[in-house]
Amino acid sequence: MAKVVDLQAYRTKTIVQRAFGPWRKRLDEAYDEKTRLADLSDQTLHLLAVPGERSSAAFYELIMGILDMGDPNRFYYLEKGQQLLVVDTHLFIADQVRFEMMHRLGWVAGYHCKQHRLLEMVQNVDELKMQCRANPPRLANSHQQYGDYSELPQTEKEAFIRRLLPKALEAFQNRLSS
Repeated sequence: MAKVVDLQAYRTKTIVQRAFGPWRKRLDEAYDEKTRLADLSDQTLHLLAVPGERSSAAFYELIMGILDMGDPNRFYYLEKGQQLLVVDTHLFIADQVRFEMMHRLGWVAGYHCKQHRLLEMVQNVDELKMQCRANPPRLANSHQQYGDYSELPQTEKEAFIRRLLPKALEAFQNRLSS
């Protein structure tokens, strides 16, 4: 009698191996299809939050693995539309990583993608970006600049939070060092 194969489970396992295999080697941590930003270690979150080549390479491994686009070292050989998709997804997820970092610092009360798995964030990037625009992150009431933030029009609040990024990166680095 032939074995019944759960195709969806097989596809998911394959995606997880492609997407997180390089991360296991790079970051020496285990990830699976259920991994959310909240599940990442502080060290991994910091590595991903710092703009630059190291974080970009990690994001490209994840995104291109999930979307089955091949080796991230071959990014520049992708069609322009695929390159744009990878870059756009990278920028979106990098924002969410930074909001998670600020959340761990107690600076951000919440952000929409906190509930979503990394796989979902890549696979449903366009839908999630629209949801995030409608539900931007909120500065925590306890943050020292909350008074200034609360007086801003809704359209300027997310930009205010983004301007806190350099200080958040420094504070998170200090947290890791202590």
